[in-house]
This record gives sequence, C-alpha cells and structure tokens, in this order.
Amino acid sequence: MASPHHFLPKRILFRSLLCRLPTLPLAAIEKTDLAAVGDAGYALHRIPAIVVTPQGSVLAAWEARKLGRGDWDHVDIFLRRSTDHARTWEPARKLVGQDDLPAGMQRNPAAVAAGLGREGVFTLNNPTWVGDPSTGETHLLYCAEYGRAFILTTRDGGARFTRPREITQAFDTFRSRDGYAWRVIAVGPGHGVRLTSGRLVVAVWLSTGEGGHAHRPSICATIYSDDRGATWQAGEIVARHPDPLPNPSETAVVEAEPGRVLLSIRSESPRNRRAFAWSVDGATRWTIPEFQDALWEPVCMAALARIEPAKPYQPAVLLYSHPASLEKNPRSSAASVSRIRQNLTVRASRDGGHTWPDSVVVEPGPSAYSDLAVLPDGSILCLYEGGEKGPYEKLTLARIPATSLLKRE
Repeated sequence: MASPHHFLPKRILFRSLLCRLPTLPLAAIEKTDLAAVGDAGYALHRIPAIVVTPQGSVLAAWEARKLGRGDWDHVDIFLRRSTDHARTWEPARKLVGQDDLPAGMQRNPAAVAAGLGREGVFTLNNPTWVGDPSTGETHLLYCAEYGRAFILTTRDGGARFTRPREITQAFDTFRSRDGYAWRVIAVGPGHGVRLTSGRLVVAVWLSTGEGGHAHRPSICATIYSDDRGATWQAGEIVARHPDPLPNPSETAVVEAEPGRVLLSIRSESPRNRRAFAWSVDGATRWTIPEFQDALWEPVCMAALARIEPAKPYQPAVLLYSHPASLEKNPRSSAASVSRIRQNLTVRASRDGGHTWPDSVVVEPGPSAYSDLAVLPDGSILCLYEGGEKGPYEKLTLARIPATSLLKRE
C-alpha cells in the first residue's frame, strides 16, 4: 500500500519532514547575537569560527565585510571573547585589518582578471581556529586575497595575539608534487583539529581561478603541522573537480577516533548531499569521497565537532551542523543545485559518523554558515549566520544542552 506521503506535493512533503526534527523549547537553547548588519560600520558580518581555548575562554571570529556580501572587497577579521563559558562577551574588536597586511601586498590576479574587488583594499578571509591543549596555544589561520596564508597565536585565551606569520609555503607542494597550478587558496573556514598523535590538521581548498567568482574549478585537501604549528605541510589531495566531486570546497575535519580522521566535504553535486572521506592520519591515504544520503543540504559550509566520552569504554559523540534544507530557490535557474539556506540543524552520531539519529533544529528560519565547539561541561556552542528576512543579517551564538540533543543519555 502506498504511503500517504506519496500523494503530497514535494514542497509540502519536505516541510512535513522538517517538522519531525525535534525543536527544543526556547528556554533550553540560549541565544546571543554577537554581530549584526551595520555593527562597527561594516555592512555585513559573515563566516563564523568558534573555539574553546585550553584556558577555557571562548573565542568567536568572523569576516567583517565593509561594503556588502562580496568575498572580494574590503574584509577584516573581527573577534569577540568570553571568559564565562559564552554567557557574556567582551566587545567586538578588529583582530586583523588592512594595516596588518604585509608590505607590498598585491591583489589576487585571478580576481583582477574576473573584475572582482577594488583597488586599494584587500580581503582577509576564512578565519580558522585550531587549539593545542599540549602547549596552551590557540592558533588562528586565515588567508589574504585568497592567495596568501597566515597564522597568529594566543597563549592566554585570546587576550593577546602574536603578529601574523606567513605560511603560504605550505601550499607550494600542491604545485610541485601534484602539478596543481593554483591561483586561489583558502583555509577552513571554522576550525581545524589536534589529533591524538599531536598533529594539527586544517582543511583547505584551492582553485585555478578561471571559473565562477574565481573560486572554481576547485580541489580540497588538508595542511598539517607536526611541530605544534611552527611549520605546515601539504597533505594529499582528497577530491578534485569534476571527479569524484564537482567543485569540492569548504570542508570540515574531526578525529572520529584515534587513527580515523573524517572530512565532510561541500560540493556542487546535484545530489545535494554531503560527501565523507576518511584518513588514518589526516593527511594521507584518503578514501574516495562518498555521499551521505542522510545529510542533505542546499550547498553550504557545514561544521563538525566531537564530544569526548564520559567513560573510557564509551564512544565519542560526533556533532554536525548544517542548513538542512532542499527547498528550491525560486530565483535560481532550473539547472541550479543551490537551494534555500534555512533550517539550521545540529545532528549527533554515536557510531563514528556512520549514522546521525539525533538532531535538533537550532534556527528554522533563514540560516547558512555555522561552526561548532564544545564546553568542558558538554554544552554545545553553535555560532551561525541567520536572520528574519535572510540568512546574513546577524551572527548568533546558540548554547545547547548536550542532554537535550542526545535523547538517549
């Protein structure tokens, strides 16, 4: 006998499925807006990145876009800091700005050729955290003009940072070893991971820059450090356009367990599904990416994180945040794989990322990029883009009790 859903229009069916995802009472999810349109004289605040430092403070970083939503223009990196487990926040401050660029900085030739950006200003993009409890350090990686990569470090939980140090040489191997003549590079965004081995791993994507927005065609990979962030090396390419994925780009990384590192890959596949690849060390021997039928999305950045097990014999819980939406954007072309960015959802897996049975809707309305972190008490922090009329009106920090998401605890 046919299911009654068989006779529902696709849009009504999709919305009925969304309603099945549990929504916590508003009192259970605490929300704080960290930045909004117009704050500090910037037209837009996008691309969230959040981390809990070894000192216990919480750091939120993002791109402050001076004129609007474009990637290629005057963009600075801002920061807010909390020292009480994300309940209150210090005022926003510019962490890296135009004055922090190296002498002789040039615009990216790929952007110039595509008529993107403006003379005299530069984009500072894709803030990406990675913490190292063994040293007490928290690093922030970012790129300038999608062509040079930098790192700066705090050793006191975000009160002070070192001057930016260039690590663009980490990407040179993609040219010399792999023959990939990149003109555009990007880290993250969001956060990287420290593996049990001590290795620091950050996901990256690169492009030769001839295609749309000078970000396509693209490949994805990782860079890593085995000396606590002093030097960085290029990992193996995980996926490249067009096979096995069309334009693989923004990728999230997590250590599911020692010896099993997971990459969750964004692509422009018409399947509108996340793709997973696995490695033993976060740099080599990647499996061929496979689509995850349960993780549908509108083509967007997503995040991964890990809750450490309470007892040694228990598995870690993996977390995944994304806009769980397949609703067609009526303004897109018929052939477009892009969908409406909405219904930001956090999911949980207890079996190393194979299934994701537990989920909670954090923001049912317009919502897009997000990043995740976990407090010492197990509370989940989700920093995400959202708004009432569109997904880029503000950056909001949601604090989610772990026991509310993990129904079987």
